This record gives sequence, structure tokens and C-alpha cells, in this order.
Amino acid sequence: MHSPTTFDAKFATDPDPWGFATRWYEKRKRDLTLAALPRARYRSAYEPGCANGVLSAALAERCDRLLVSDGSPRAVELARQRLSTRPNVSVCEAWLPQGWPASHGPGTFDLIVLSELGYFLSPPELAQVLAQAQRSLADDGTLIACHWRRQPRDCVWNGDDVHRTMHEALTLPHLACWVDADFRLDVWSGEAGSVAGREGLS
Repeated sequence: MHSPTTFDAKFATDPDPWGFATRWYEKRKRDLTLAALPRARYRSAYEPGCANGVLSAALAERCDRLLVSDGSPRAVELARQRLSTRPNVSVCEAWLPQGWPASHGPGTFDLIVLSELGYFLSPPELAQVLAQAQRSLADDGTLIACHWRRQPRDCVWNGDDVHRTMHEALTLPHLACWVDADFRLDVWSGEAGSVAGREGLS
């Protein structure tokens, strides 16, 4: 069973325990995640499980407002330090699913990013998070998910299991998918269709 203490222990010994800022695997995955977003810019985005804020810093370049959260107090502290010069970003401590931002009503976000988060939740918890995400997403919003395909230690399932569950639970149109030996990336959006077409290209 994972808890804030579990992740605090990881960040206590290393401020970047997964090598988000240093490993090519992480940079490549981050670049592909950003490239898969169908819009150049979003009005209001939410990234739960932000860890130390490396992906958050990149997302901030594409969002008017970005809310990020993590259940680990130490991770929140590190994310606040990294994002301190970005006035469009808010960082809060929240453990999902009970910590989903209830103060943000239905249709609040036009982008929700679930990156390396799903397999740390139990199946009922993930189902609740997906219901919360779909309720919080604007009609034209984007939900993007990216997970390692192998099974992290102390988790009951892997990234393929998480994304299979997402496909079954979400009612949004499925826009795009990337699968390689390491990770899986899926995009759902109420604004389905061609990016080129929206720019007048036939």
C-alpha cells in the first residue's frame, strides 16, 4: 500500500529519485508527451502526481494556468522550488483520489495529465480518479496519460493494465496512441479530429 510516507522516503535520499532531469529515457518520454498534445496552448491544466515538477515546468510553457499536486510533502517542496519563478503555476499537496481539487468545478480544466501515476493507485482508486478527471474536463478538453509498461515494484499492475482500464472507463473520443518497449502514451479529447484541419489544411 502506497502512502505519502512511501514517496517522502524516496525524495529524502534523492531529490530526483527517478532521474526525471537527467535520464534520456525521461526526456524522450517528456518530449513525446508534449508533442502528442493536440493544441499549442491550454487555458487551465491539472497535473496530479507532479513529483519534483520537471514535467510541470515544461507544461507551464503551454498553459495559461497550471495546477500541479503531489501527495508527498517533500515532493511538493521540491516542485515549489523548481516552479517558483512561474506565476502561472500553483502547487498544492493532495493525495488522490480524496485530494482531487473539489474547489474546481465541472469543466474546469481543458488539459489533465496523468503521468506515471495510475499504477500507484488501487483499481477502485483509479476508477474514482478517472471519473473525477472526466467530470473536471471541459467539453473540448484533452486527457493525456503516459505510463511505464513494466510493473513498478510494490504495484499490483503495470502501465498496460492502467491504460486498458482507462480505455474501458473513459467515454471521451480516443485521439492518439504511442506504444514502444518502454512506455505507453494515450490521448483522449472532446475536440477530436485533425490538428491540420483546424488550421485550415485539407
